[in-house]
Amino acid sequence: MAPSLRAFLEIPASHALDVGTDGADVLVASNRSGTMQLYRVPVDGGDPVQLTDLPEPVSGRLVPGSSQVVVSMDHGGDERHQLYRLDEPMGELRDLVVDHDHIHRLGGLSRDGRLLSYATNRRNGVDFDVVVRDLRDGSERVVFDRGGWCEAGGFSPDARFVTVGVATDRAMDNQLYVCDLAGGAVIHLSPHEDEAIFEEPAWLPGGGAVLMATDSGRDTMSLARFDLASGSWSYAFEVGWECSCWIDAAGRRLLVARNQDGHSRLDLLDPGTLATVESVPLPGEGIAWRPSVVPSPQPVEGGGVVMSFTSPAEPGDVWLAGADGGLRRLTSSPREVPAADCAEPTSHRIPSFDGEEVPAFLYRPRGAVDGPPPVVVVIHGGPESQTVLAWNPVIQYLVSRGYAVVAPNVRGSTGYGKRWTHLDDRRLRLDSVRDLAAIHAWLPGAGLDQRRAALYGGSYGGYMVLAGLAIQPELWAAGVDVVGISSLVTFLENTSPWRRATREREYGSLAEDRDFLLEASPLTHVERMRAPLFIVHGANDPRVPLSEAEQIHSVLRAKGVDTELLVYADEGHGLARLSNRLDAYPRMVEFLDRVLRAPQGAAAAS
Repeated sequence: MAPSLRAFLEIPASHALDVGTDGADVLVASNRSGTMQLYRVPVDGGDPVQLTDLPEPVSGRLVPGSSQVVVSMDHGGDERHQLYRLDEPMGELRDLVVDHDHIHRLGGLSRDGRLLSYATNRRNGVDFDVVVRDLRDGSERVVFDRGGWCEAGGFSPDARFVTVGVATDRAMDNQLYVCDLAGGAVIHLSPHEDEAIFEEPAWLPGGGAVLMATDSGRDTMSLARFDLASGSWSYAFEVGWECSCWIDAAGRRLLVARNQDGHSRLDLLDPGTLATVESVPLPGEGIAWRPSVVPSPQPVEGGGVVMSFTSPAEPGDVWLAGADGGLRRLTSSPREVPAADCAEPTSHRIPSFDGEEVPAFLYRPRGAVDGPPPVVVVIHGGPESQTVLAWNPVIQYLVSRGYAVVAPNVRGSTGYGKRWTHLDDRRLRLDSVRDLAAIHAWLPGAGLDQRRAALYGGSYGGYMVLAGLAIQPELWAAGVDVVGISSLVTFLENTSPWRRATREREYGSLAEDRDFLLEASPLTHVERMRAPLFIVHGANDPRVPLSEAEQIHSVLRAKGVDTELLVYADEGHGLARLSNRLDAYPRMVEFLDRVLRAPQGAAAAS
């Protein structure tokens, strides 16, 4: 008997946010209580100490040289993050940077624990400035105010410089700067002419140079070195995959993480010679990843590498790869479903309409199947994102019930070079939808039932679901749309003002591309839609407004199309709370069972 969906959904996940300056403990975020809360976990073993039990999911950073934690929290998924100080486990949060009308995105802390960087749009609600705050006396100074979307980064070892990342007016293109806190100068780290990404730099010993991952002048990433004295950069180490790098506090070891076709490889290098010292062992084939706020994995002084690891069979735990080459869990997620019972995918390349090949992972149901199984095509969000070898409880449950799952990286995805990422930009948008038709045509050759094929996706993946059902109505039997875009025009008109410019770079501008935005919008072709549709949305979504779900649901219902809309009042762009996932996903599976008539029928999904 297959495990229940609840058994999959209730498996918690943990990931590392920060490592103490003494290497003794790790700040961990875990959703074992139902939402992401903070824990302090000893590196040498021992039980996690819970630090927060708050009504909202939280993130944070350790304050070096103290027991304090800087906590980042929004309200109901509205992404208006505020910053607080936590002095003791389960203690009361103290306001640090709080103005609920604006956003304060946590950046980094100096190694002496005195300075904090953050980005905020409080100047006008749209443009972000980078602010450095002195945690001892509460004074602040704006160090970067050139407008647009920017991110506050980390500090140089001596706390003289702070890094700033700035999005340009081109898709998948940014600039890196360092602000001199002593002299006030702003140094440009990343002069370039092509569209290119520059990752957060790692400061080399002495603070006179940095290493940074970039794809400027090439299709895939490698490491470049920028010397502050000369004011120029050049490539220093070839990688050839999407990558990032970090350096330990002593400046003795450089950690390089590669993303190779959806799984990770970690190596420790000598920062001076860039010679590989050792490869870091991983718990399996999966992703050793960093959260968006704090780089992780990080080197631990003298004690190996702390990493957050996930794979198709592992929901996400914090591990230590010791200096002795051994691996040890620092967190252990309780689970009813053994890892051995989880499906591992196979990797494929699916030919598309123009000769391009779409990377995809295929999960097959185990055991005897009566004929070709029904298929759910799971499309990631972004579009500048990637499906990787990571835990997905919904995929695992569907496979356990006899569904096959195809998880593609359609054109526009990251991880396969910037040429592939740019193949869906602006007026090329519908080429990514044509990739869906190519996937559908590939299904019979893989032994799958293309007559019982559904689309499932969130955010941009939700747009792809709706576009597939509207533009290719003869191909798809059903769709599941989670926080998806139904009209590119109304989406751009109504998304949060601080996001509009960044999204117009990807999709096209309302001023110049409105005709194509209308053509590429599922709502424009809604009269062609006939497949049953299940929709999930958060009422507080600041990225894709709830109106995107409401408008297509209303039109389809008026047409008599089978459609259901679930709205969660305490959610934003996705479902962050276990209670809501336990409500939405069983209903989604019941919908798929009913429409696709899986062999198990509609047996209890919860």
